[in-house]
Amino acid sequence: MRVVLIGNLAQLTGGVAEFRLSATSVKQLFQQLAELHPELERHLAEGVAVAIDGQIYQDALLEPIAPDSEVFILPQIAGG
Repeated sequence: MRVVLIGNLAQLTGGVAEFRLSATSVKQLFQQLAELHPELERHLAEGVAVAIDGQIYQDALLEPIAPDSEVFILPQIAGG
């Protein structure tokens, strides 16, 4: 699957914003990203929005991901 980090999340990976990974759930995807870039782990744990094939999920950990999916990870938007 194609994974894209949006906004300041890419700053935590040295500017790398796009990954090709093979996770079957958002939880597994977060684990893989944290292994590759430990500095992302805290941000993923604190909560980010996840868009899978154009559908945005706030509590996405158990959402399945297909091998050909496109996943965007966005910083949490603060309400006000």
